[in-house]
Amino acid sequence: MYVHLVLFVVFSYLVWIKCIYDRQWHALKNSLKRTLNVSSEREIDGADVRALVVTAHPDDECMFFAPTIIRLVELNASVHLLCLSEGNYYHQGAQRREELLSSCAVLGIPSFRVTIIDHKKLPDDPKAEWSVSLVSSAVLKHITAHSINMVLTFDGRGVSGHANHVAIYKAVRLLASTGELPKECVLLSLETVGLLRKYISFLDLPFSWLLPLQLRCVVGSKGYKQAKAAMLCHRTQLLWFRYLYITFSRYMFANTFQIIPQGPKNLKIY
Repeated sequence: MYVHLVLFVVFSYLVWIKCIYDRQWHALKNSLKRTLNVSSEREIDGADVRALVVTAHPDDECMFFAPTIIRLVELNASVHLLCLSEGNYYHQGAQRREELLSSCAVLGIPSFRVTIIDHKKLPDDPKAEWSVSLVSSAVLKHITAHSINMVLTFDGRGVSGHANHVAIYKAVRLLASTGELPKECVLLSLETVGLLRKYISFLDLPFSWLLPLQLRCVVGSKGYKQAKAAMLCHRTQLLWFRYLYITFSRYMFANTFQIIPQGPKNLKIY
């Protein structure tokens, strides 16, 4: 009896995940319509979405944001990437720059939409204090130059806790408080989940589906293979624990975002 109950629960859970996959494309379009204030009377298309993904290092785009990039590219959205360092911590900056461009090509972002910043005040270093004003200025410049209406980046915990990730969030929060953003531009932060949820792969999908979030991007086996192929472009980073990450991380299958509120009252930077 106990065995049958366990099998029933497992089967039901897997059916639930299958239902999520079946509904996710429709749900994504509805979420984007709400987020970007697109009229409910028409379908959203790529022309409605001009997205900017802001990362700290080469490989962030596929380790953390691959499901989002893949889904937006499938929607024919205009997707840009702003990477704020070359990843030169081990003096491999030039090689990592090329790896990033290769990874973006796999994910569907052409090289002319990829910007890599190499600035002495933005070193790839978890101990470095990045200039919040410098980062916010770089992001705002990119938003203005490309008429961006959706910015996606890390949240206050930076997914992995990396100080450079957190600095980007602080910079975007600062930007949200200044009133300089175009009225139609929305800011979204990638949800950091606990260790258990982070490493249960696609089994995390029901949790991601139930929680009140602004935007969810989910990929299936095809999207996972694409994300994995992008990660494998970063040959300098393929240490043994990266393979474990590729195999077990839920960020290879799903991204969930919260909106970053705009206005002076929402400024809270430490």
